Amino acid sequence: MASGHLITIIPLLVLHLSMAIHPITAHVAPPKPVEKPVDVVVEGIVYCQSCKTYGSWSLTGANPIKAATVSVICKDHRNRVSFYRAFETDENGYFYAELKGFKMSHSFLDHPLHACKVKMVSSPLESCNVLTNVNYGLNGAPLRYEDKRLVGSNYEAVIYSAGPLAFRPAHCAPKAEP
Repeated sequence: MASGHLITIIPLLVLHLSMAIHPITAHVAPPKPVEKPVDVVVEGIVYCQSCKTYGSWSLTGANPIKAATVSVICKDHRNRVSFYRAFETDENGYFYAELKGFKMSHSFLDHPLHACKVKMVSSPLESCNVLTNVNYGLNGAPLRYEDKRLVGSNYEAVIYSAGPLAFRPAHCAPKAEP
């Protein structure tokens, strides 16, 4: 008879233990995926506009400027400067401006498309250092989103474009009247 009670008690004991253990394992949270930091990047090209097209927005015959300086200025929804940094172009006139430290306090109003602009600062070429307003480089070129992202295992960047921007020569021969 004792063995009969033991046979019914053992399954009940196993069931009771499994119920006691089950809630503990059910509440273990799965490991959180490591979040990639998402950076904001602005890219563009700076040119020296040809004298033939000076006075227009045309970049026909323009040459890229190495070591030109542009700035990225972002303002918050209260029109206060929230980010400023200058960037230099490479040998092809290309700039890749990582906006490290850029923060959005308001997800729509402080968004880079609304908050940031690119302005030309300086050209290293004495023969081509006059600011132009081609693509609003003088007043502040707006950013364009072109659905471009750079994704790595621990890095992600959303890339915006601005420009192309241009300086022009200080001295161009007067245009002949047709």
